[in-house]
Amino acid sequence: MFDFSKKTYLMGILNVTPDSFSDGGENNSLDSALKKAKEMIKDGADIIDIGGESSRPGHTKISKDEELRRVIPVIKHLKENLDIKISIDTYKYEVAKECLELGAFMINDIWGLTKSDEMAKVIAKHNAYVCIMHNKEDSNYKDDIIKEIKDFLLNSIQIALKNGIKEDKIIIDPGIGFGKTFEQNLEVLNRLSELKEIGYPILLGTSRKSVIGNVLNVPPKDRVEGTIATTVLGIKDGVNIVRVHDVYENYMAIKMTDKILKKGY
Repeated sequence: MFDFSKKTYLMGILNVTPDSFSDGGENNSLDSALKKAKEMIKDGADIIDIGGESSRPGHTKISKDEELRRVIPVIKHLKENLDIKISIDTYKYEVAKECLELGAFMINDIWGLTKSDEMAKVIAKHNAYVCIMHNKEDSNYKDDIIKEIKDFLLNSIQIALKNGIKEDKIIIDPGIGFGKTFEQNLEVLNRLSELKEIGYPILLGTSRKSVIGNVLNVPPKDRVEGTIATTVLGIKDGVNIVRVHDVYENYMAIKMTDKILKKGY
């Protein structure tokens, strides 16, 4: 699927939630979800990441049954109408299992396989990709923040490997906006290159997040330029996949950045 020597891959965000921080309620019907997915593919998306539960600060947790009710019809509709790789943004293994059975190729787990060993087993059974994200209930770090993120990710990688996930199916994510203050998010973004030492492809998800809003003092949908800045700097520091809402603008920035760095296109 991936050849990171040739290009940076682009993951388009398709939230099918009523309460996501910047696009809640916009893609809740099958027609609107399909239209949005088609638009993202036309604009350069390599992967569509479907999320059925908001992970914004203060979000309302939902049951696995409600999450499945939201995402299963959308996956089926997209698989019937489009040729695109589908990722599922979930930390519930029951949701992952049903989505992988329908043809999803990646699980994007915001808790890095730490909620249940069953998640890693389900992913391994389907020989799927996993994106392991760093997360934390609070923002208190006793040690250097990058060291603690590395330790978390290395532990999650061991969970993956011991449960049968293949090494070349693992992707890591520093978790911008999760368990980190504004200043800590900026520090992690400034030190992304240090995560290359772990030895796995890196996914970066900063799109429209509060760390950008706090700098630019603009609402979520006006954070495109700020997101692009993190995309370009992230690629320079070794990021392999970027996860964004605004696909076209980031695609153009990725294409230019990759060309300067002597990748494909």
